[in-house]
Amino acid sequence: MEATINKRENEAASQHWGHLRLPPFPQVAVRVLQLINDEHVHLHHLCNLISSDPAFSSEVLTVANSLLYAPRFPASTIMQAVAVLGARHLQGMCLTVAARGYLGKSMNHPAIRDVWHHNLACAIIAGKLAAAGQRDKEIAYTFGILHDVGRFALSMIQPKEYASLLVTHHGTPDSILKSERELFGCDHCEAGHRLIAGWKLSHDFEAVAAEHHSPRQADGSWAMIELIKLSCKMADTAGFPSFKGCEVTPYPDLLNELPARERDLFHPEVETLAAEVAASIHAVESV
Repeated sequence: MEATINKRENEAASQHWGHLRLPPFPQVAVRVLQLINDEHVHLHHLCNLISSDPAFSSEVLTVANSLLYAPRFPASTIMQAVAVLGARHLQGMCLTVAARGYLGKSMNHPAIRDVWHHNLACAIIAGKLAAAGQRDKEIAYTFGILHDVGRFALSMIQPKEYASLLVTHHGTPDSILKSERELFGCDHCEAGHRLIAGWKLSHDFEAVAAEHHSPRQADGSWAMIELIKLSCKMADTAGFPSFKGCEVTPYPDLLNELPARERDLFHPEVETLAAEVAASIHAVESV
């Protein structure tokens, strides 16, 4: 069966970088990412893949029926969830469940729990920005969930040491990269790029993990990577920074980085954005 992950696949999923061994991401979620972008894949194939892992599919269903999605008719099977919410929703739900499970016990550290909240906030804001510009909000949410996957990997390798760095570091969002390289031999952008490269996805997924702290393109383009960069900074400013000492950009300055359409339709006040994001995070955390 497609969902059977054999020993060789698991070994391939563990990424090595010098002395650093990156823990493998849940393989069911990786296969969902691979399959959902295949226009020839049948939905029953996708549903069977998820259902083959009872614990994973149960969590996905719980999230599907949560206040985050609030379907009119609760789903009792993965196929019903797809029918009600759509396959793109399923992609985001699977990644949310997988990322939370990936962090596991490391989230006992409040600083690493903050990383999770930042990641969720970025994904939620990315979906809102995409919707304001009539783009695919589910794809934007997926990219948002993936943007800090390298930080998750570092959290798994040395949770106490990384939590200590997150608590003590002060500076701009990208200033922590140097400290991460000193601690691990690579930063979370490099780790995320390495992880996703092993999944054989499109280059766009790798770019989001590798470049979300890079400067904006000088030509003012509004590609998905630029949307995620801004969503990441908005998450910081809205009260969901990836580390406590993060220096944030004033919200009006971030609004000015938006294309005209998105700027006209997006939240004019950071307080309203923060309240909506907090409510969505609570919906995920409550399940």
